[in-house]
Amino acid sequence: MKKNILNAVLSLFLGFSIVSSAKAYPIFAQQNFENPREPNGRIVCANCHLAQKTVEIEVPQAVLPNTVFEAVVKVPVDEQLKQVQANGKKGALNIGAVLILPEGFELAPADRIPEEMKKKVGKLFFTPYSENRKNILVIGPWPAKKGTELTFPILSPDPATNSDIHYVKYPIYVGGNRGRGQVYPDGSKSNNNIYTASEAGKITDIAVDEKGASNVVIQTASGDSVTENIPAGPTVIVKVGDTVTNAQPLTNNPNVGGFGQTETEIVLQNPARIQGMLVFFVGALLTQVMLVLKKKQYEKVQLAEMNF
Repeated sequence: MKKNILNAVLSLFLGFSIVSSAKAYPIFAQQNFENPREPNGRIVCANCHLAQKTVEIEVPQAVLPNTVFEAVVKVPVDEQLKQVQANGKKGALNIGAVLILPEGFELAPADRIPEEMKKKVGKLFFTPYSENRKNILVIGPWPAKKGTELTFPILSPDPATNSDIHYVKYPIYVGGNRGRGQVYPDGSKSNNNIYTASEAGKITDIAVDEKGASNVVIQTASGDSVTENIPAGPTVIVKVGDTVTNAQPLTNNPNVGGFGQTETEIVLQNPARIQGMLVFFVGALLTQVMLVLKKKQYEKVQLAEMNF
């Protein structure tokens, strides 16, 4: 039951429909794709969210082990935009994000999150990518009108309890989407995409059914008729009598969203280094004070010798 709920939430995040070939996408088949970040660095959400958009992330420059800090993901979006929904009608734009943390970093337990940070997190609901990938967090869909800054409460690991964790600099990757995807897991187009002519020819008929779907009939040079099925959502921009070429757009582009990714770095700082630095600063300060006092003492001796 929990697994079904998890898959439903993740499917909404990417805007896909569940079909028999859903295993082609990591978000639906985590057992086949352990990591949503491909070897070339691209996050797989870009396979379905074709338009490129920006995304930003803010994290501390360094954190101490076993401490809670916040990672703020910003998904800029025009809240006035309306997206095409699965039924072809216009609706509010949603956003979502996937945060790929270093191994050992994970979502902070509720009892460890400070009250001030809880207010920033609000009602956001985070889902681990998989049971084995607790360092990868998914969120969405989240209504853009409720805010475009997503605050992740993160717990840093402790090298004292995990020998695989070291006090070094780690990369953090993030992907952010707004709106629905343009491609389904089986490779077919969603209704949030441009539909084009599969053959060149003349348009002889355009029929629209009660649900808003269109059937555009194209008569080719050989006399054959080809019917292009266009679901409700995109607006047909051609008319009967028009001559079209192969791959010519038959509809507008209804997509107002897209996907973007970026990365940053964070240092897992050794407390001993901080302590050593403080000791050094205190030592340097005491040395300077001693030098000043010694100088004053030397000046008094010189003055006494001159008076003598």
